[in-house]
Amino acid sequence: MKTQSSIQKVVMTGMLAAVMAVMSQIQFPLPSGVPVTMQTFAMALAGYILGWRYGLASTVVYILLGAVGVPVFAGFSGGLGFTVSPAGGYIWGFLPMVALCGLGYEKRSMPALIGLSVAGLACCHILGVIQLSIVTGLNAWGAFLTGSAPYLVKDLVSLAAAYAVAKAVRKALTSAGAQMV
Repeated sequence: MKTQSSIQKVVMTGMLAAVMAVMSQIQFPLPSGVPVTMQTFAMALAGYILGWRYGLASTVVYILLGAVGVPVFAGFSGGLGFTVSPAGGYIWGFLPMVALCGLGYEKRSMPALIGLSVAGLACCHILGVIQLSIVTGLNAWGAFLTGSAPYLVKDLVSLAAAYAVAKAVRKALTSAGAQMV
């Protein structure tokens, strides 16, 4: 039974990486160079469904696919150019975000879930603002106002929506006999 559980986790890890790629294409470009996407929803969803270890693994798979040129990033982009793009810091920020969302879910405490999820979102925004500032030459406050502030409400709603969807998915998977974290 352990092998089946491991195979299920690997399959789910790949599936959530694919969900990330699809959700990245639902976008609305903004003049800042940082589009509005459903990526934060997908990252939180991966953490909430897979837990921090496998959620982080799915995010690493997603980033590696994009880094080698598979067009999984917003706007069907891919390649190492994201490392010097205005939005690249947000992509790196997905790593702590998904890990903290997953860790929050694993704590089985609503205050821990909320606190760690918001901390993960903050990490994502901080790394994004830092890179946006460096790439564009904006000061930190200008980068925050351009690349973070307009997205905060949408991203907080994404966390809540991802939690609701993850809860339903986990319930369905558990009733189907899947082993969950």
